[in-house]
Amino acid sequence: MSTILFHEIVYGPIHSRRMGSSLGVNLLPYNGKFCSFDCIYCECGFNKDFRTQEKLPDRENVRAAMEDKLQSLHREGVNLDVITFAGNGEPTMHPHFAGIIDNTITLRNLYFPQTRISVLTDGFHVSKPAVFEALKKVDNPILKLDSAFDETVRLINRPVSRQYSVARQVELYKRFNGAFILQTMFLRGEFEGRKIDNTTREEVSAWLGLVREMKPREVMIYTI
Repeated sequence: MSTILFHEIVYGPIHSRRMGSSLGVNLLPYNGKFCSFDCIYCECGFNKDFRTQEKLPDRENVRAAMEDKLQSLHREGVNLDVITFAGNGEPTMHPHFAGIIDNTITLRNLYFPQTRISVLTDGFHVSKPAVFEALKKVDNPILKLDSAFDETVRLINRPVSRQYSVARQVELYKRFNGAFILQTMFLRGEFEGRKIDNTTREEVSAWLGLVREMKPREVMIYTI
C-alpha cells in the first residue's frame, strides 16, 4: 500500500474535493504515524510500520508556523477556504490541542476571517472535556463512524483502545447537538484473510439508524 506522510507542520494549500482550497495542519511527528486508530485504508500506512520517537511539535512552534504561512498567503492574495487539522494520525491526541485551536482561531480571524476551520478526527478523544470544548469552537468538527457494529469497526478501523465501542461514540457525538459533520468510508474487500463489507443492507440500515439518532448537520460519504 502506498503511503503519504506530511513532513511539515503546515502544508498546502491543496485542493480538497470536499472542502475546497485547504491549508493542512499536522500536529504529529514528521517521520511517523501517531493515532488512536489503525485503519486498513489509512494513507499514512499502518501504525506498526511508522512508529517514531520524534516529539510532537509544541504549541508555540505550531503557532509560529501557522502565522508565517497565513501572512505569506495573505500577502499573495491566495484564496483559502479552510484550515484543516489532519496530518500523520489523530490531531486530538496532541496534549495542547485545545490551546492550538485557540491560537488558530485568533490567527484565522486576523488574516482570513472568512476561512473555516476543520478538524478530521476519529472521535475517540471527544471524551476529554478540553478536546470536546475545542471541537465545539471550530466550524467543522468532522467525526468518523464507519459502521454501526463494533465487530466491523474493529476490522476496518482497528481502534487501539479496548474501551472503544460504537455505543460510546454515539453518545459522545450526540453531545454536539447536531453541530458536527459525520464522516464515513464505505468499502468492500479482504484484509488478512477476512472479508470486509460495510455496504450490505444490514450494515447500511443500522448505520442510517445511528445517523437519525445523532442528527449530524452534514454527512460526508466516501469510498476507495
